[in-house]
Amino acid sequence: VQLQASGGGLVQAGGSLKLSCAASGITFSVATTSWYRQTPGKQRELVASIGSGGVRHYADSVKGRFTISRDNDENTVNLQMGSLNPEDTAVYYCKTTRRSHDYWGQGTQVTVSS
Repeated sequence: VQLQASGGGLVQAGGSLKLSCAASGITFSVATTSWYRQTPGKQRELVASIGSGGVRHYADSVKGRFTISRDNDENTVNLQMGSLNPEDTAVYYCKTTRRSHDYWGQGTQVTVSS
């Protein structure tokens, strides 16, 4: 199983960015897939998740600003991020869980300038 995260970059405060997580060796539609983020010296925190049935959960800090979605045809899970602020600056990781096994992608850096 391999996950490939992409879409990070530098954006100004108030801007938007879309992250994408592509998978090989696993089908997202039968797994729970999440986006996490981590800043130096802090624990990795859950940002959003989407279950196999499509149920979504969001961290309070991103509710109303971020949207997680899944494209079953492309086998990708996307994170649309809006109204970004400098506190959203972090390395973002995607993770998928299937039958108690976690699979992580490499991180993608998101930097929000003020």
